[in-house]
Amino acid sequence: EPEVPVPFEMEILHVADAIIVVDKPHFLATIPRGRHITETATVRLRRLFDEPDITPAHRLDRATAGVLMFTRAARFRRAYQDLFVDGSVDKEYEAVAGFDPGLTFPRSVESRIVKEHGVMTAHEEPGEPNSETRVEIIERVGDAARYRLFPRTGKTHQLRLHLSSLGVPIHGDPYYPTFTSVAPDDFSTPLQLLARRLSFTDP
Repeated sequence: EPEVPVPFEMEILHVADAIIVVDKPHFLATIPRGRHITETATVRLRRLFDEPDITPAHRLDRATAGVLMFTRAARFRRAYQDLFVDGSVDKEYEAVAGFDPGLTFPRSVESRIVKEHGVMTAHEEPGEPNSETRVEIIERVGDAARYRLFPRTGKTHQLRLHLSSLGVPIHGDPYYPTFTSVAPDDFSTPLQLLARRLSFTDP
């Protein structure tokens, strides 16, 4: 079916024999799924390099921008995907969110996050934590602040949920703390969340 074009370019950050690293724009999905097929980072890269085996080593939410890594052939796929499965990748994000003078930073946020199939949002519930994020404040900007985020785990919407649970939701987030439906062609309010850096030992 016809798709709404995402009107933002995807910058190539690094090209090697095994991997390609890009700066994914907001609103561009990582993989073909649901109503987003051609308007995805995976399909754009496959067409650009004419390599049908290009596959993401990990994922970013459609709403999140920033550093995203792909493998170029099936023989490389497992080695790089396992880095993320094993927690061998240090990930750093930045976000613009609310500011609460009563909160102290740096701090770690832990919770149990549950994402049910077919439900758009995840939620936190009592029980043993399965997610952890270290949060640092970079600077205050009026009634908001810029934060540096280090996720120790990779649960769905983890960073968005953890900042929202602190009472400082990320600016432009239509999911947390309250779900708001956004039209497919509305690109006016990007989520203020950026995957800034990946660090790992190249296998």
